[in-house]
Amino acid sequence: MPGLDFTAIDFETANSSSASACSVGLVKVRGGAVVDSAYWLIKPPLGHDEFLPWNIRIHGIHPEQVADASGWVEQFPDLIAFGDGDTLVAHNAGFDMGVIRGGCVATGIPVPEIDYLCSLQVARRTYHLDSYRLPVAAMAAGFEDFDHHNALADAEACAAIIVHAATRHGADTIGELAKAAGVKVNALRPAIAA
Repeated sequence: MPGLDFTAIDFETANSSSASACSVGLVKVRGGAVVDSAYWLIKPPLGHDEFLPWNIRIHGIHPEQVADASGWVEQFPDLIAFGDGDTLVAHNAGFDMGVIRGGCVATGIPVPEIDYLCSLQVARRTYHLDSYRLPVAAMAAGFEDFDHHNALADAEACAAIIVHAATRHGADTIGELAKAAGVKVNALRPAIAA
């Protein structure tokens, strides 16, 4: 898979606000192999920084853990630099792209143009499963026993699904995979001001 290049991404949030990202995991794939990864905590912006007990139960991140972390404005350039123009891939990508849009809008920085593919949609067109939740789809791809809701582990699982699905579909690029699976590579676009 010489051209299977992408960056998998996963966010965890402090609450139901799309601007409340408290951690991100990133996994860079080149030629179908993981070549780099990154993980960091994010201090959510004021007004979006309440940590709800439900969210803490899911990901285990507490407000004191992000107290000294850099915020969205400081960290977003690093996120974009890591992605390096790649198509981003996420499981239930609408959520993660909503976090990017929400974080940018809440902090007044421009929403970037980013192409993205949803590994949940790909999994539904690749496997026959009772559930397409990330742990189940990842198991179908041979990626098991990971720390679900750790952003880096989830990004690694997402990357594994895409690489495995590309092999099954005989696809060498993200575009070929999307076409073979019958799904779209979508685009996050800057919001048009009213």
